Amino acid sequence: MPEAAVQIDESLCVGCGQCITVCEPGALDMPEAIAIVDASLCTCCGDCIPVCPQEAMILPEGVEPKPKAAVAAPAEEAERAEAAAPVEAAAPVEQPAVTVEAPAVEEVAEKDITPERAVWVFVEQTDGQPATVAWELLGEGARLAEKRGATLCAAVLGRNMHHLAKEAVAYGAQIAYVIDDPVLERYRTQPYMHGMVSLIERYKPEIVLLGATTTGRDLAGAVATKLRTGLTADCTGLSIDTDRGLLEQTRPAYGGNIMATILCETQRPQMATVRPRVMSMPQRNDSRVGRVVEEVLGLTEDQVPVRVVEYVREDTGTGLRIEDSEIIVAGGRGLGSPDGFKVLQELADVLGGVVGGSRGAVDNGWITHDRQVGQTGRTVRPKLYIGCGISGAIQHLVGMQNSQAIVAINSDPEAPIFKVATHGIVGDVYRVVPALTREFRKRVGSRGEV
Repeated sequence: MPEAAVQIDESLCVGCGQCITVCEPGALDMPEAIAIVDASLCTCCGDCIPVCPQEAMILPEGVEPKPKAAVAAPAEEAERAEAAAPVEAAAPVEQPAVTVEAPAVEEVAEKDITPERAVWVFVEQTDGQPATVAWELLGEGARLAEKRGATLCAAVLGRNMHHLAKEAVAYGAQIAYVIDDPVLERYRTQPYMHGMVSLIERYKPEIVLLGATTTGRDLAGAVATKLRTGLTADCTGLSIDTDRGLLEQTRPAYGGNIMATILCETQRPQMATVRPRVMSMPQRNDSRVGRVVEEVLGLTEDQVPVRVVEYVREDTGTGLRIEDSEIIVAGGRGLGSPDGFKVLQELADVLGGVVGGSRGAVDNGWITHDRQVGQTGRTVRPKLYIGCGISGAIQHLVGMQNSQAIVAINSDPEAPIFKVATHGIVGDVYRVVPALTREFRKRVGSRGEV
């Protein structure tokens, strides 16, 4: 029996099980909520210490980690001796994934890289064009990584993706993991899931963030299911529990009537999706230093049963999606009829913005769902949001409360929307909005410049 064994601080252990996966002697087990050590098997090799996200594993005082060679089983030694024997015409061995430097991207110091305590962001892209939510998440991920003392990383999958790896570094990523393969040219669940799972299983990040887009939601669910870990969808807030080091994931629940904070205590990675425009956009800095790590997909086209027959981009009519607009004029049930949206459209045209609506307006058939703002619609973050005849239910406020300036127009002075408004106008929409349109037309002309 060894003289000492690894000790576990039970106040820190959360039972994530990562230590068990790396313990070669099989000295670690987790029959209940926390890990335990079998002192008769422990060799004090120290492999469990760096993978513990809670720093709950401790070597006894005065004991140094033993090199693996010193604790190897006899069978392992025999295998190594056999492997070391000379062989004739040995076949070339496939090299593992290598670390390379992207042009104009330098390598960070090795001491600054702690993959076992890393925050990852999936960089969604279409035809090489990134989704802005990826950069928003890098900005939020940087804040989380700083609180956690972690490395901020980007996962970039697709074809001809090295320019996005450089861009990810410019937006704050310290490491960009890249899988560049023709199989990933168009998004399909299986190959993208395969690539993300292989990266996560190899580098074991603590937190993985994705955009709550059509692609992000599909991929996040598949990856979380494969890894048997937790996933919180459509988060509106993320923070770190400094006492336990857990990711606090906040999202609306019970139809938006409460805000729930969700923890993933026992499984890793902790995964969350966040809607576009919820987090603020970070500043791009092309002088940032980062590292690019190339990996292989390990999947061929004939192993993927799904084919992309045709790719059709969404036609928004104006060419501008509501979530990308800097000026939104939105209407609700208070308009009384669909004719009210013609009045709003005139104001939006003068300002160079787009028209949106509340769920009530969509349910009444006054405006299409792709223009709906709120929990079950789009989350927006424009420079100017003008809400007309919208009472301000929490489900709607969740989707627009981060606008830079909010102007509320409502005949009810007690309408909840006034509580979040920058400016409020109590009055009849059909008198106030035309007056605003006339005044703005005088000031900005027909060019739509604000």
